[in-house]
Amino acid sequence: MGISIVVTSGKGGVGKTTTTANISSVLASLGKKVCMVDLDIGLRNLDAVLGLTNRIVYDIVDVAQNRVVLSQALVRDPRFEDNLYLLAASQFADKYVLDQDSVRRIITYLKQRFDFVMIDCPAGIEYGFQNAVTVADGAIVVTNPELASVSDADRVVGILESMKMPITPHLIINRIRKNMINEGTSMRIDDIVNHLRIPLLGVVVDEDDVIAASNAGRTVISDKNSDAGHSYRNIAHRMLGESIPLDIFNDEKKTEFFSRVFGRRK
Repeated sequence: MGISIVVTSGKGGVGKTTTTANISSVLASLGKKVCMVDLDIGLRNLDAVLGLTNRIVYDIVDVAQNRVVLSQALVRDPRFEDNLYLLAASQFADKYVLDQDSVRRIITYLKQRFDFVMIDCPAGIEYGFQNAVTVADGAIVVTNPELASVSDADRVVGILESMKMPITPHLIINRIRKNMINEGTSMRIDDIVNHLRIPLLGVVVDEDDVIAASNAGRTVISDKNSDAGHSYRNIAHRMLGESIPLDIFNDEKKTEFFSRVFGRRK
C-alpha cells in the first residue's frame, strides 16, 4: 500500500500547489505511481499548473456523491506514461460538500493503487484543512522566509504534531533569495528551522522560471537549467530515501539527511 502526504502551510500563496505538482512529477519520472489530489474546493488550480484543465470531466465531488466511480475522475498526465494522475477539485461546489468519511474513503482507495498520494491542501486551518490532514500519513509544510508565513506554519506544525501522524512532518522553505538573506532583509534558513522544529526536506530558490513554467502548464523540473527544478528533484530523491546533501546556492554549508526521510515513526 502507498502513502498519503498532505502539502500544507496555513498561509495561502506560499507555493503549495507548485510544490505538489513538481514533487509529484519528479516521483513519476522516477517510476513511482503518483496521484495528486486537489482538495482546494472552489479554488482549484493544480490542473492549471499542470496544463490538464481541458482534460477534466469529473472531479472529487462527483466521486464523493457517487455520480461517477473514482477511476472515471482520474486524469492521466500523458507526459509521464502511466505514472502520474490527478483527481481535481470542484471549481464551483461549496467546500462543505466533502465530509471526512468521503475523503478518507477516496484516499484509502488511491493508496491501494498508487505509491504516493500527494494531497494539495487548502489554505487556512479550518474545514478543508481538517479534511486533508486527518486522512494523511504524513505532511510537508511549505513556508516562505518571511515572518507571517513562518508564524502560520508554526501553528500548522503544532496541529500536525498533536495528531501523531505515522510519518514525521517535514519542512520545505520556498522562494529563498540569497541577496535578501545576505542583506539581512529575509529570515535565515537556520532561524526558520530552529523555530519550526521539524526536519528540513529542502529549500527552493525564488526564480522567474517557476512562474513561466506554471503559466505554460508545465512543471519547472522540465527545465534542466532551473535551480528551482534542481531543488525539487533533490527533494523527491530524499523522499525516496536517498542521502542528498542540502546545497543552497552551491556555497552554503551542506547538511546530510536521514537515510530514509519518509520512514514511519518508531
